Amino acid sequence: MDNPILQIRPRLPGVGLPLTHLPPPTAHVPRRKPSTVQTPPLRTRRLRAAPVPRALAYGVALAWCGLPQAVLAQADSSGAPPASAWDAPAPALRSSPLLQEKIPDAVRPQLPVFVSGDRVEGQTDLNAVIEGNAELRRGDTVIRADRLDYNVPQDLAKANGNVRINRAGNVYEGTALELRVDAFEGFFSDARYKFLANQAHGEATRVDFIDRDRAVVYTATYTTCQRGNEASWEPDWVLRAGTIRIDNEEEVGTAEDAVLEFKGVPILPVPYITFPLSDKRKSGLLPPTIGLDSRDGLAYTQPYYWNIAPNRDATLRAALMTKRGANLGGEFRYLEPTYSGKLSADVMPSDRLRDRMRWSFSGQHQGAFPTPIGGVGLNLNVNRVSDDNYWRDFGRASEVLRQRLLPGDAILSWGGNDMSASVRTLKWQTLQDVTAPIVPPYDRMPQLQWRYAPSQLGGGLDATVELDTTRFQAARELTGQPNAHRSYAMAQISRPFLSPGGFITPRLQLHATQYQFDTPLSNGRRSADRTLPTFSLDSGLVFERDAAYFGRSFLQTLEPRAFYTYTPYRDQSMLPVYDTAANDFNFATIFTENAYGGNDRLADNNLLTLGVTTRLLDPSTGAEAARFGIAQRVRFSDQKVTLPGAAPVSERLSDLLLGAGITWTPQWGFDSTVQYNPKTGRSIRSTIGARYTPGNYRTVSAAYRLQRGTSEQIDIGWQWPLSALWGGDAKPATTGGGQGGGRWYTVGRLNYSLQDRKLVDTIVGLEYDSCCWIGRVVLERLQSSVTTSNTRLLFQIEFVGFSRLSLGASPLEALKQHVPRYQTLREQTSTPSRFSNYD
Repeated sequence: MDNPILQIRPRLPGVGLPLTHLPPPTAHVPRRKPSTVQTPPLRTRRLRAAPVPRALAYGVALAWCGLPQAVLAQADSSGAPPASAWDAPAPALRSSPLLQEKIPDAVRPQLPVFVSGDRVEGQTDLNAVIEGNAELRRGDTVIRADRLDYNVPQDLAKANGNVRINRAGNVYEGTALELRVDAFEGFFSDARYKFLANQAHGEATRVDFIDRDRAVVYTATYTTCQRGNEASWEPDWVLRAGTIRIDNEEEVGTAEDAVLEFKGVPILPVPYITFPLSDKRKSGLLPPTIGLDSRDGLAYTQPYYWNIAPNRDATLRAALMTKRGANLGGEFRYLEPTYSGKLSADVMPSDRLRDRMRWSFSGQHQGAFPTPIGGVGLNLNVNRVSDDNYWRDFGRASEVLRQRLLPGDAILSWGGNDMSASVRTLKWQTLQDVTAPIVPPYDRMPQLQWRYAPSQLGGGLDATVELDTTRFQAARELTGQPNAHRSYAMAQISRPFLSPGGFITPRLQLHATQYQFDTPLSNGRRSADRTLPTFSLDSGLVFERDAAYFGRSFLQTLEPRAFYTYTPYRDQSMLPVYDTAANDFNFATIFTENAYGGNDRLADNNLLTLGVTTRLLDPSTGAEAARFGIAQRVRFSDQKVTLPGAAPVSERLSDLLLGAGITWTPQWGFDSTVQYNPKTGRSIRSTIGARYTPGNYRTVSAAYRLQRGTSEQIDIGWQWPLSALWGGDAKPATTGGGQGGGRWYTVGRLNYSLQDRKLVDTIVGLEYDSCCWIGRVVLERLQSSVTTSNTRLLFQIEFVGFSRLSLGASPLEALKQHVPRYQTLREQTSTPSRFSNYD
């Protein structure tokens, strides 16, 4: 008998018989009258079906099952529906952009069971025995075997010979199976398995299925190396364990009595370990870090990750340094709809390097929440360490704690309607070095701000009013000037005139500032004040035309701009400087009223800035393919207001500012800014950069930076497959696992000082991708001060889909932080669908 179909559907409440069934060969069903409640029985007879293709047979069964119950009730004794049945309205279909990855629990009991094979025998609602190419399907579970016995009341399937289960994309193969299909409870003997999420696979003497999400694997192996076709194939790495517990709900595996082997050599005995089955976070021990250097000696760090909740986690770490002692630390992160933050702390009770206790703390918080009187925000950024030498003694600390200026900043803000206000306290910790002391910035203890910006003035007017009062404090012996309480007010009004082809915006500002000093100035005064108006007129035009260059069509713009500003002169040479510095000279600041940032200096400007920009835009997408700009200031009178020690500006023409940016294709990019002095014929500052990114894992970037008389540097970064240098491709290896096929990648970044003729920062590394493991070695040398630098050699081996082992700090983090556009090898961006492994 070829390919008969037995379809069995579980009973539903209130229905005496299954909705539809084809009788097995030995079934005897008494004839009944058709009923609108019960499904009509079919004639009892020995089936002698003609050979039917398996796909067609399934199609018939599914179509028959899909008929409405009322139509089935009208079928005659032959089982065929009447002709009028085909006139019944089709069931309503619901559109869905995705196939259903997970079947809801409420739906599972209602799913039918389909069985097929070369020979099928059984009794209705009792059992079915399938021999030869036996197959059972129910929902996302498929069982195939040489012989299959299915007990309907117990929902129990027993299979023997070449047994294979596909459960939502996870595949198990073995010799014998006993399984309750819906509950997915049972066992598998001499099994092989492969998981969909991370393509991990292995072998076991027995697999116990606890439920749909949990299983226990005995005398098991586990690896992500893809099996080759060679009979002698062995994985590059494998975890051998007495017991492996699989939890697909938590997406975590737990191994006991295990050992990790690499290239056939045991490298790490593991009495107990948990590992991820996907990219989902999980609690457990993270891979340890081992380091060796002249300062710490042999250092061992063991982190533990605690997945508290989907929006909260913590990492606890303990370190032991043979030359210094023990260190304990941790980090806590949280994320809520209205606030988020991170807290980190470390403590070394007794550091033998300095014979004292060492500690550090870093905390960041950002939050905003509504109130009946407006929105309220709280932002914190607090960083503190135990002593001045912390930055040089803890090279593995976070980036912010390796700086010599550590902020302690807290801002409470409020905003409602057209007004906003804030209270801020900012206190710096300055880590002094006797060989290179630095002048600390001023603390703001506190700073109060208020701003009013009416949104409906009428007449097209825009206006704002700002008030600020701040107490500046610092060590007078280092700053050389008194501390002060400064208050200022600024009001401005403007009237923009806008049109599609251009704009004109006149603006009038009034600044008023008042100082109270804690010690007298050199002229004996303990207070000072200043009031100044500023007028500006900004204008621009936009012209467009169709153009074509190098065979491409563009929309080309021409955008001339003129900006005039005037501020009268007031002598400000006696005023101390608390928060003011000269603005950088670039395209953003050249069209502004003041040459300084802050409120201690208002430049006496009488100048006109002229500039023009042209852009090439893609007419279909609006993407910018090229941009060229030029700007220059014309000064009508000298600028006498300067910062302490600076000379007045008397040149009538400023330096010429030139800029260009080209993104002709997504692969190529170029950007440059040049500050050129026409009088000397030399550039004062230049930044020229280019990048080339033709595909994944291929990127090269280069930059030249010049600041005349200060620095001149070349910066080069790259990630490139070595095989591509002689014509290979750049895709990560996907097969092999011990049979070759791996690929080498070179990666790094070099910063070279042409002025000092030496490398300032160096990151150079190699990566090797061999199907299921990635090796990394990185040499890192970073300048920490003018005369000192930190050098580290970092090693890491990553067992793909399992864990990473590092010697020293993580080279992967160093590459992500320092190499522009670096792309992590084998980074999984999406979870595989169960339909990608559907059979």
